[in-house]
Amino acid sequence: MKLRILRIAILTVALLATSCSSNSIPHFNALAKLGSLGKLGQGAPKPAEAPTPRLVMFVGVDISGSFMNGRYFDDSIQFLARYIYGHLNGIGNMEVPHSLFVGSIGGYKKDEPKTLYPIESFQNRSVAEIEARLHEIFPKGRVNHFTDFNAFFTQVGDMIDQKKLLLKPISIVLMTDGDPDMGEGTASASTGTDKSAKFRHLSVSPLEGLSRNITVRVLYTDAVTGKNWLDEMPRKRVKVWTQDAVVMTEWKDPRTYLPDTPFEKQERFFSWVRNNVDFQPRLRRVD
Repeated sequence: MKLRILRIAILTVALLATSCSSNSIPHFNALAKLGSLGKLGQGAPKPAEAPTPRLVMFVGVDISGSFMNGRYFDDSIQFLARYIYGHLNGIGNMEVPHSLFVGSIGGYKKDEPKTLYPIESFQNRSVAEIEARLHEIFPKGRVNHFTDFNAFFTQVGDMIDQKKLLLKPISIVLMTDGDPDMGEGTASASTGTDKSAKFRHLSVSPLEGLSRNITVRVLYTDAVTGKNWLDEMPRKRVKVWTQDAVVMTEWKDPRTYLPDTPFEKQERFFSWVRNNVDFQPRLRRVD
């Protein structure tokens, strides 16, 4: 009799344990699933944030008569509109700038400061709108007497200091024939036997020490002028890259800039820019 009662007790306990299991309590199962989902959410990796842009770009457009009235000025504005648009929007792996300033190289008198238009003047615009804006800033009827590169370099150095852009990589792009005309000293040098002497009057000293990575890109020169920029301009930490005008005009060759193709898909153009404009030259000291 006692053995029978014991068996009934054991069976009752077993039945109670089965009825109280987690599988028989739907609320318990739902909470358990929510808990496991919460743990999965905590462990899921967050999407990587885009790196903060560091590049600082300055663009100088030569508005002297020799360049503005020459055969390459219109081409340079057309290219510049696409170059700015590509960089601002990071298309074709073109580096998005932290800051952009666009101004003129030249003046009615020596050491004349010029307006530097900020990045906001070109953001949220199409290529055509940027090109129209550049024509507004640099109208062909407004010609300056001097091509004062030194005044432009001084103004760039001041802007870097004022905006606290020190130690950032800096690219200075000059749309110019590259021929300095900064007053009587360079004018007399250009008419003398040593025509390269005027390039030794060029001074990037206001830029030295502002960054470990400063590149001056002189576009739309001729071969001799480009070589003088490379060989004669005194510098210590500033890198120089030049590109001849006859090469620059090839950006719109139909084999490079494909007709009837959206700008975002102009891969050949972007590759051309990387190899011929945004090329990174080696550092070379010239005393």
